[in-house]
Amino acid sequence: MLTLEEIKKTIAELIENLGEKVLEIVAMPSSGSSRRYFRVKTDKRYLIGAYNINIEENDAFFSFSKHFHECGLPVPEILAISPSKEIYVQTDLGDATLFHHVENCLKNGSFDQNTIDLYKKSLDKLVDFQIIGHKGLDYSKAFPTPEFDEMSIMEDLNYFKYCFLKEQEEISFNETRLDADFQRLAKYILEAPSDFFMYRDFQSRNIMIVDNEPYFIDYQGGRKGPLQYDVVSLLYQVKARIPEEIRLQLIDYYKQQLTIKACHSERSEEPHYDQQAHIESFDKFFPAFVLLRLLQVLGAYGFRGLIQKKLHFMQSIPYAIREIMKACDKLSLPFELPELQAVIKQFGVLLMKYENIEPEKLTVTVNSFSFKNGGVPYDKSGNGGGFVFDCRALPNPGRYVEFKQKTGEDAEVQEFMDDKTDTHYFMQNVQMLVYQSIDNYLERGFKNLQINFGCTGGQHRSVFFAQKIGELIHENYPMVNVEINHLAQHISHIYEAK
Repeated sequence: MLTLEEIKKTIAELIENLGEKVLEIVAMPSSGSSRRYFRVKTDKRYLIGAYNINIEENDAFFSFSKHFHECGLPVPEILAISPSKEIYVQTDLGDATLFHHVENCLKNGSFDQNTIDLYKKSLDKLVDFQIIGHKGLDYSKAFPTPEFDEMSIMEDLNYFKYCFLKEQEEISFNETRLDADFQRLAKYILEAPSDFFMYRDFQSRNIMIVDNEPYFIDYQGGRKGPLQYDVVSLLYQVKARIPEEIRLQLIDYYKQQLTIKACHSERSEEPHYDQQAHIESFDKFFPAFVLLRLLQVLGAYGFRGLIQKKLHFMQSIPYAIREIMKACDKLSLPFELPELQAVIKQFGVLLMKYENIEPEKLTVTVNSFSFKNGGVPYDKSGNGGGFVFDCRALPNPGRYVEFKQKTGEDAEVQEFMDDKTDTHYFMQNVQMLVYQSIDNYLERGFKNLQINFGCTGGQHRSVFFAQKIGELIHENYPMVNVEINHLAQHISHIYEAK
């Protein structure tokens, strides 16, 4: 494992080899994966640096990105790769995702036409990935498996059984009969045509919106597989809560694009190619993929929420339960799944259980203090204190006469600190550590985090950093309460969660 300094140094070297000057490297908030991302400001543009010790996964991403980029598909371009293949640089697609548009729709109570159009554009490009992106793709680079096979299906189903179902004392089932249903479902799904690229995690958080056009990330888990899985992944994403009438409209749109693009592909030249049969096959197997994907999602929520105790995922369980109960009510398969259906019919008792989990807001308390007078503040929450950052190695405005009567909240002191390279380096490191903890605390449902900045007198440097970090937390985590206390000045600022 490399240190933060080593990672940043390598990223800077890779970018400088591209002929660009690095002005700033800032660690991005953790997204839940083991990969670490950094936004880099150069003298020409913004770029993304990435660090991942899983070389096989990186190789899949490199290979797929190069191929998709050559096919004209909207994906990030890989610009530089370190000799170890652990660090690489890619183009920056910004921070706006399709899910951000969805969240606004949910907040406003309806899906606007622009968001629906973005879904259509995304489905249009999905067909391109599945057909154009499939041709010539080197599946030997796929990670962790080159194709969607029986093992892949059983992994999804067992994920549900072990990580969700067995965590529910209220649900009774016969495991032998349930396994028989799983085998029956897997065998049927494997009958679906699968000579396409399967993205695997095609959902709105992995679709970036740039100038109102979709771009795509996180396809390194892709493999050869059927068409239906990715359509279901996008349109049955439980937190998106797409209304049924819009969902059906989007499915029809996808099938229209599939027909049009399949006709213009080499597939249309194949003997006995039958467009109608192609669509009928899609419709035939579609309900089985809805069931499979929703079971997999419940498994993921069970693992992240019930086993890892991450509140965000636990609170998502009711959304998935409702979707799978609706899907089960109108399940249209040429065979019965008696034990699985009996299990799902019992899920109503779980809704009240998980809907009653009331989230309390995380409160982040940021203190500035004097090492000379008072020392490290006592943590009133009883959690042991959190972070303590020592600012005494940084340039000290207190040594200058013009700053003697001022504090780190005054513009003149802030300008002095902002002008120092050490200030920005210190701030970047603090942000990375603090954001990582906030992300983790939010997921796990923790209620308090204390962050302390100390300097000699608690007047300039500590006040500057406490105020800046507190404001950044409020800006980047509006769901969090932020309390800033400048202890030496007896001043507090409260930012309520939105």
